[in-house]
Amino acid sequence: MTSVTTRERPAQPPTSRSRLAIGLGAGLAVVAALFLIDALAPALFPQPLPTRAQDGLTLSLSVLIESLPFVVLGVLLSIVVQVWVPAHVIERALPRQGWARRAVLSLLGMLIPVCECGNVPFARGLVMRGLTPADALTFLVAAPIVNPIVILTTHQAFGWDGGILVARLVGGFLIANLIGWLYSRHPDPERILTDRFRDTCEVVAGEQGDRARRSLAQFVVELRAVMPALVIGSAIAGAVQVLIPRSVLIAIGSNPVLSIVAMILLAMTVAICSNVDSFFALSFASTFSSGSLVAFLLVGPIVDVKMLALMRTTFTARVLAGIVAVVLLSAFVIGIGVNLVA
Repeated sequence: MTSVTTRERPAQPPTSRSRLAIGLGAGLAVVAALFLIDALAPALFPQPLPTRAQDGLTLSLSVLIESLPFVVLGVLLSIVVQVWVPAHVIERALPRQGWARRAVLSLLGMLIPVCECGNVPFARGLVMRGLTPADALTFLVAAPIVNPIVILTTHQAFGWDGGILVARLVGGFLIANLIGWLYSRHPDPERILTDRFRDTCEVVAGEQGDRARRSLAQFVVELRAVMPALVIGSAIAGAVQVLIPRSVLIAIGSNPVLSIVAMILLAMTVAICSNVDSFFALSFASTFSSGSLVAFLLVGPIVDVKMLALMRTTFTARVLAGIVAVVLLSAFVIGIGVNLVA
């Protein structure tokens, strides 16, 4: 296992002021898009602009409130791993072979009842404690699909019909290990991580004092890193649902191929917690194919807009683009396979 070390950086990370300017610019762009779409294509939406804007705000707040408890829980679990669990315990518990270690980490989520939001700070803690970025990615991708609450809710929604539950679990495991294997071959693993996260690792490593003091300091550091991304991701999720007519996606649900594409796009935009997304997908079961439902249940917990914003606190934009490409292609292939078998 390797740890994050100090290295020279070609450029300084964006300042807080520049990040605020970027956020405000994105918000103004969304508002402008709302007015532009409303002016050029009013027939796309049955409701007037003020109603849609209110719906977008409500959706953003609901995503934020739904995710916040799991984020806090994930931060607490991260502190337990970093501060209270001796490093040799983790090293002894995991196999030395890379593929075997990643396989075990991809099943670790079965012991942690945390949705995708809470897994991000936990994965950050694993990297700070010495696991490679590829190991952390394997856990991060698989955990929101194989956690016990998700298994129970998926079974409650679909049972064993159509192989949806099995396809979701097996598919999530395979995608996670594929991503972990790909990034384990990266020539410079530290370049997978953002400069800001590497700086955070150095700050945490330099913390002195008793465990209680270090735990409090780490709690503040993690919340400051994750909360802005959670707020921005929730706002984007709400705005996207206002900007994209859902009827356009639903209209193509009867096509076995296009329905998979539609549900993948829907999964990336609605940003529903993986603990309850099965019941949302169940509402489409009468019009969409089983393969498209599986694709929805695979893509949403890994690369929806909220999750991408959270993952951006740790991994570079290039890495996220690669993860999105692998997840979407894999989910599409799995969805097609389920449709052929069902």
